[in-house]
Amino acid sequence: MSLQTVPKQRVNVRAIIYRDGKLLVVQHKMADGSASEYYAAPGGGLDPHESLADGLKREVMEETGVQAEVGKLLFVQQFYSHREGYTEELEFFFEVTNTQDFLNIDVSSTTHGNEELAFCGFMDPSTILIYPALLQTADLRSYIETPQPTVVLDNFND
Repeated sequence: MSLQTVPKQRVNVRAIIYRDGKLLVVQHKMADGSASEYYAAPGGGLDPHESLADGLKREVMEETGVQAEVGKLLFVQQFYSHREGYTEELEFFFEVTNTQDFLNIDVSSTTHGNEELAFCGFMDPSTILIYPALLQTADLRSYIETPQPTVVLDNFND
């Protein structure tokens, strides 16, 4: 296999910040300044040699200005990437336990939020287009509050 055909993988971390039946979600800005058509959990790609927990804390701080307290791993997702330079992505979704700290977010005071995000706030995930789709239908409260195995989403074979 030549270097040109080696798959380029990206590792992402995402925060599940769930409170009163609502999930903290972000809506990214597109290149033209418009809002994306879908929402996502806050987070992003790891830096080289960065741990999952450290990456999640950094990404959440960059987008929200709040220091996340990382809880348990809830979901893992693997999927084909549409991102330039990558062929596939792997995402780790962690519970964040200090949800009360995220009630009054001002993205204009963050390092990345104002330039990258069109929206950041709590919404009912069943009422919006959010990726991965599992976040629309999963009983997030149950996953957070009761011992359950981590859900692995294999989007290569769906």
